[in-house]
Amino acid sequence: MIRPRQNTEQRPARLSLALVRDLSIVLTLAILALYAGAGFLIPLALSFLTFVLITAVSDRVRESLNAPVWLANLLGIVVVLAGLFAIMFVIAGQATQFARAIGNYETALDGAVTRMAALLGPEMMGFARDTLAGVDLSRLTRGAVGGATSALNTFLLVSLYVAFLMAERRTLQHKMLIAARDPQLGRDMASVMAAISTSLQRYLGVKTIISLLTAAISYSVFRLLGLEFAETWAVLTFALNFIPSIGSIVAVIFPALVSLVQFDSVTPFLIIVFFCGTVQFLIGNFLDPAMLGRSLNMSSFMVILSLTFWTVVWGLIGAFLSVPLTVCILIVFSHIPAMRPLAILMSKDGSLSPEDDPQA
Repeated sequence: MIRPRQNTEQRPARLSLALVRDLSIVLTLAILALYAGAGFLIPLALSFLTFVLITAVSDRVRESLNAPVWLANLLGIVVVLAGLFAIMFVIAGQATQFARAIGNYETALDGAVTRMAALLGPEMMGFARDTLAGVDLSRLTRGAVGGATSALNTFLLVSLYVAFLMAERRTLQHKMLIAARDPQLGRDMASVMAAISTSLQRYLGVKTIISLLTAAISYSVFRLLGLEFAETWAVLTFALNFIPSIGSIVAVIFPALVSLVQFDSVTPFLIIVFFCGTVQFLIGNFLDPAMLGRSLNMSSFMVILSLTFWTVVWGLIGAFLSVPLTVCILIVFSHIPAMRPLAILMSKDGSLSPEDDPQA
């Protein structure tokens, strides 16, 4: 009777090791698939987020104006896609202007190095010269123009995907119920999709308003200073605020460095650093958390971890999508009993929001 007892004690260890092995294999294959399929998956993820934003706008229009569904959907599509197209148009147009003015910036780099040395101290002079000597502005310009062209192509593909998603919006839930076969499974799938849609609508809506406010204030400062390509820096400020933690810092550094090249004094540089940096700090640490509330139910460590992971896998676009994608994963985990402990660890305070918690 001792031998059977030893066998039963060893079984859980074998099962746990097998489970760890299987999870490791699945996780590795999933990461490889995300990396290898980035060209297809990135436009699809952008399309899904754009679709969620359009539905949020259309639902708000239908509730406030009591408009018919087709009109609300049409207004949502026009507002969101027009905004995205305006961003693409500004970036593409200013990238062309920057390419024409590249010669002036190359000749102004030496003066910028001198002003940086005067600002940071003589010991930084050699380091600044060595760093800026390796900067190829012509190559950066070609990259900027190529990036703008690629972004425009991606926008067209995203618009095509969104058009078909909007066409099937009303039948999607019905098809999910039929595909599930089991009524309870169909209801669970619909609950997961509803929770994801609600959380993403809140997050994207609030983040869009906050980013627009930050970009408007920064644009006013850029225009008052006479900074060249102020529209581009405002658009980048708007976009970079969707990247957690480091996005607001980068949004201040870029225009500040350009001001060193453009102007003969360090005053515009100091104004941009201190004023725009203070605005970013106040909005990011006070207004942003107050408005987001529990729509971003993730720990700070999880935000940084997701930012690192998605940036490594999908590059700069992954940094923009890191928080929404991780929110989706958290909600899915919260609806799977075996994964609920992971969802609790990923959450902000250990408690799941009502729409994320099927037991609430």
